[in-house]
Amino acid sequence: MKSNQVLFVMGVSGVGKSTIGKLLADSMQIPFFDGDDYHPEKNVAKMASGLALNDDDRQGWLETLNALAKKQLENNSCVIVCSALKESYRTVLTTGIECHAKWIFLSGSFQKIVDRINNREGHFMKSELLQSQFDILEEPENSIKIDIRLAPKNIVEEIKTALMEKTQFGLFGLGVMGKSLSRNLANNGFKISVFNRHLAGLEENVALDFTNKFDELETALPFDEIESFVNSLERPRKIMLMINAGKIIDSVIEDLLPFLQEGDVLIDGGNSNYNKTKERFEYLKAKKIHFVGAGVSGGEEGALKGPSIMPGGAKESYVQVQPFLEAIAAKDENNLPCCTYIGTEGSGHFVKMVHNGIEYVEMQLLAEVFVTLKALGNNPDAIATILESWKETTNSYLLEITIAILRKKENGGWLIDKIMDKAGNKGTGNWTTISTAQLGVPSTMIASALFSRYSSFYKEERIAASKHIETATANLEITKEDLLKTYQFARIMNHYQGFKLIQEASKSYQWGLNLSELSRIWTNGCIIKSDLMVALVEIFKTTDNLLTDPKIMQQINSLKPTARKVVAQGILNDLPIPSLTEALSFLNSFAVANSSANMIQAQRDYFGAHTYQRTDDASGKFHHTEWI
Repeated sequence: MKSNQVLFVMGVSGVGKSTIGKLLADSMQIPFFDGDDYHPEKNVAKMASGLALNDDDRQGWLETLNALAKKQLENNSCVIVCSALKESYRTVLTTGIECHAKWIFLSGSFQKIVDRINNREGHFMKSELLQSQFDILEEPENSIKIDIRLAPKNIVEEIKTALMEKTQFGLFGLGVMGKSLSRNLANNGFKISVFNRHLAGLEENVALDFTNKFDELETALPFDEIESFVNSLERPRKIMLMINAGKIIDSVIEDLLPFLQEGDVLIDGGNSNYNKTKERFEYLKAKKIHFVGAGVSGGEEGALKGPSIMPGGAKESYVQVQPFLEAIAAKDENNLPCCTYIGTEGSGHFVKMVHNGIEYVEMQLLAEVFVTLKALGNNPDAIATILESWKETTNSYLLEITIAILRKKENGGWLIDKIMDKAGNKGTGNWTTISTAQLGVPSTMIASALFSRYSSFYKEERIAASKHIETATANLEITKEDLLKTYQFARIMNHYQGFKLIQEASKSYQWGLNLSELSRIWTNGCIIKSDLMVALVEIFKTTDNLLTDPKIMQQINSLKPTARKVVAQGILNDLPIPSLTEALSFLNSFAVANSSANMIQAQRDYFGAHTYQRTDDASGKFHHTEWI
């Protein structure tokens, strides 16, 4: 299908659809089809008798034309003419080919069209039916609108000019992710415009050089000047920003605004803070510009071959960009796009933030598995072989890349042994930890993984401390099977905490997030895709709390004894396994009917008169005691 298009020529009867459509097809040397030829006999008979068609009459006809369009797109572009007077009709006609359909609306006055119909011979449409068509006509918002007072030849030239000049989608910012997404869009048959700033001596001709480098970008238009970039796009314009999060987003929005028009759509595809996305959403809403905050996961390769995409904003905004985002997204096991409407405001960026928080923990757990297996006397090759055996029951993208990392050698030695143990971060783990604290959700493992990265950065101080702090000699009495079970246990706890945070945010902000659908779009294309995530799709169809699912609880009860053993051995042998430890600590403090919090509340009442509730008072009343 690639760059093929269906050019639908529409309008009420008598505007000259067939004439213009045939001329246009001949001029472009593509097939032509007259929709009237595909009406069933009962429709023709009904119109010939002077009766107007109803929606039921049209449904089968529209579906037939949709099937025709799909078949033609497999090999070529084509022109199809039909009245398509309602938006609902046009929806049927373009189902499954939304991004390959272009509407050409022939517009004229009632009287002029009446005169044309009365001058025709042998056509089943009577002039008396024209008013009924005008009555139901819903003019398309996104079309090439042509006045039929022009000569047919001039109409065709105007259409061809409009088709040639405009592209379908704009990509602003050609960093690693921006370039990969641009190529993904082009590979899916979209004609795109790409923009990168011009900085003399630093960034010159970036967009031009990029489009010249790859064959799939042959029709892409490169720009380093904002006005020309914006004007190259068909309306409503759809522009995806792939730039660093922060104030630069606001600066770019202000640079774009003078050239945007009502109904245009901006998509922030970076890792922006969801609170800033909410602010930008409201700011642009007041200017009648749509704003979509879309989390994109998958890294450079995912962006090129199919990422997981999490768009949030107004539903009508998502509908505008849905065909593009869903086309470039990864596909799940049922070949459905790993992209779905998340919710309003900053919900898309919120769930991407939590995705990254879960990712922090998954990475930390594998790092701790590596440290533990190393303490058991295994070299990187041996550890890779052990982890390879885990794939049968516990596979994930991060497990796969960890195996590849462990096997990578350089100059005869393992590369992992030459990498400085200072882990960086770009802020999303920090934001997730702040959000979980603000919402009062105990996502302790995300905080633990974040602080592990922070601790790693103090390399010099860690070296100094290691010279003065005595540590136990590793004498671990555990097996690799014990470690696998502990890893599985910790991953369940991590996913419980992450999805619990999403659920509580959904309630607090009234987003109505669907945990099952969210799990589904995380089954492919993203960094945290895994066999466990696939299982969560079905689990979240019946519950929003993993700790109530029978199968999950059975797994936890089966794995927990081994987790206790491994964590105890890790502590006794001074192994740095904070996230594995926190998984067990969290469950021990959470799955308890009577906690130590009664002492905390008594202390608060003692020094601050903060009051407390009593277990022997069912009313829920708050009490205070004079402790002295």
